[in-house]
Amino acid sequence: MRQIVQGLSGGQVNLVEVPIPVNSPSEVLVETIATLVSPGTERMITQLAQSSLISKARARPDLVKQVFDKVKQDGPITTLKTVKSRLNSDLPLGYSGCGIARQVGEYVVGISPGDLVATGGAGYANHADFQTVPGLLCSKVPSSVSAHEATFATVASISLHGLRLGEVQPGLSVVIIGLGLIGQLAARLAMASGCNVIGIDIDQNKVNLLNAYGGTGLLEKGDLTTEAVMDATKGRGTDLVLITAGGKSNEPIKRAPDILRDRGTMVIVGDVAMNQERTPLYNKELTVKVARSYGPGRYDRSYEEWGIDYPAGYVRFTEGRNMESVLSLLATKRLKVDDLISDRYDIDKATDAYDKLSKSTNVLGILFTYGKESVLPNQKTQSNTIEYGNANSNVGSGQSNQKTHSDKRPKIGASLIKIGLIGAGAYTNSVIVPKIKQSNLGTIAGVVSSTGLSAKRIADRESNAKVYENYENLLEDESINTVFVTTPHSSHAEIVSKALEKNKIIWCEKPLALSHHELDLIFKNKKEDSLIFVGFNRRFSPSIELLKKHFNSTKSDSDIISSSGGGSLVINYRVSANRVLNTHWYKDRKEGGRLLGEVCHFIDTCSAIVGLPVKQVKAVGSGFDERVISEDIALVLTFDDASIASITYSVNGHSSTPKERIEVLGRKKSAVVDDFRSITLDGKKESFKSQDKGQTGAFTEFKKLIVTGGTTPSWVYESSLATIVAAGELME
Repeated sequence: MRQIVQGLSGGQVNLVEVPIPVNSPSEVLVETIATLVSPGTERMITQLAQSSLISKARARPDLVKQVFDKVKQDGPITTLKTVKSRLNSDLPLGYSGCGIARQVGEYVVGISPGDLVATGGAGYANHADFQTVPGLLCSKVPSSVSAHEATFATVASISLHGLRLGEVQPGLSVVIIGLGLIGQLAARLAMASGCNVIGIDIDQNKVNLLNAYGGTGLLEKGDLTTEAVMDATKGRGTDLVLITAGGKSNEPIKRAPDILRDRGTMVIVGDVAMNQERTPLYNKELTVKVARSYGPGRYDRSYEEWGIDYPAGYVRFTEGRNMESVLSLLATKRLKVDDLISDRYDIDKATDAYDKLSKSTNVLGILFTYGKESVLPNQKTQSNTIEYGNANSNVGSGQSNQKTHSDKRPKIGASLIKIGLIGAGAYTNSVIVPKIKQSNLGTIAGVVSSTGLSAKRIADRESNAKVYENYENLLEDESINTVFVTTPHSSHAEIVSKALEKNKIIWCEKPLALSHHELDLIFKNKKEDSLIFVGFNRRFSPSIELLKKHFNSTKSDSDIISSSGGGSLVINYRVSANRVLNTHWYKDRKEGGRLLGEVCHFIDTCSAIVGLPVKQVKAVGSGFDERVISEDIALVLTFDDASIASITYSVNGHSSTPKERIEVLGRKKSAVVDDFRSITLDGKKESFKSQDKGQTGAFTEFKKLIVTGGTTPSWVYESSLATIVAAGELME
């Protein structure tokens, strides 16, 4: 399918071919009829992407701080790789559209295949032939509303949410500063609500457009404009100022107090500079609010991703219900939008549209069409089945290589290893792909990702790689004998289990499973000669190898100590992790939290040091969060040789604190590993040239197992089970 993207590292907007995305149970797969460009937002995105690194840093100081924090914890080389990987990715454009629901997830209510729906959400309602959109961000379009009108539902919801924050009601006077697309829609919605509306802009054409619609448009002329507003409001000043302008100037905010009444309200919708003196706000005791996108539910994963709606009795207007309100106003003709479409382009001419957008400030709404008007619901019998045609020769259907699978996994020479990547995120790009090449592990033959866009980026760099529409098609291709699973944690067990059914060699990023049931599912399908490898890389680091050698070496017979007489070890493993935002997937209980998702590394490392599987585990959490997603955790592990390991994991340390420190005592010896940058053995310190957490060693071991016909190492199951047991302890 066709999709519009902007490279984060710069360059022009591109139209690319990517696979059709796959909808989750809480999403709807929508065949796009039309999408709307929001000029202010999309111009800002493309300009930022095309700017220099210094300009990007100035625009997003919050991200710069994250980079510095990562440097302190992971070092400059690892951070540089991560930053480069992010900058080499593509950003999908678009967030407001309309199309036909083709596949509806089982958790979605109120929408059926064949319905015409308005779609919303950055990263969901993209400028693309197909979209996967959360069910709560899809709204059925009334029969009296055209598909082109319905593309305004999400953009207009931004305006509507700003007005709701301003508590609009009939008879209020509302001044809107900035008459771009959002401002024009805000003016029309306020008028439909019975408000007296004045719009201010520096562009006479935009002022004229509001006047033609029935509002009062004023050209910005400083004191003269202020006097006009005061005259229109009988000297009181306006009740509400809605700032829908954008740019680096703080003039709109400085201007608002002059025209607001005593105890009036200012709502900031646009991305404007917000430095403002206190006195003008204080003198009138003004209320200042900042609107967050389309309404309640935005950026809430439980709402947008999991489909958990807010009860109307507590939150009357969510972002989804704002979209419904806009569609209702369009259906009753109390809101009209056709004259807000400045230009219409076929999607194939998208680059021309963005070229015009970058050169002109007179653009309001740009409408993209997809040549699909002939398949609107009332013109074609609908089906729940899609024929996935694709013109891109680099996109594999997975059908041409289907064969009957054998029961035995053959031994494979290094030159014959054909790799399929299931998942194409930042870690895959910054670590997995470079390590595959560095270790000469094999050829990347196929890639699949949830949206297809990141998969295409890898395939473009790997000349022989196909992009698959879904991982099932990739697994059906018998020419691919090895797969890397780097998808979200909640999907690992299912994908690994299906890969085992197809006799694939498997590298699964940690964790392998999130529950006893998932672990049983995997090992039920594992054959005797199956090879599953989990990315527990620390056990292969030079630090751990030296540490093990140190504790297993003897200088004389008197140093040999039996395990029953003092040969046990005591391990203290301290982890100072970074704090993440509430929107991070670590906060998603479905993905297992930090114990299942990261502490599994440290459990496995302790097991590797002792050389035995964990016998018992106890775990406690801080209790500040849900237990399963606790971020401050303490674990105690015991082993059959009487060794003990304690793991303390916290996100509350100073950012300058090295992330990991391992101290081991026993057998009349001691060792300290400092963040895999140095090791101290019996008081003698040795530093490494760079931090090495064992990724290279892990790939070397994986390759060795493949070419020698090796099978699943015992620690894969043992460390996975110990982690799941620890999670169970945490929740008791």
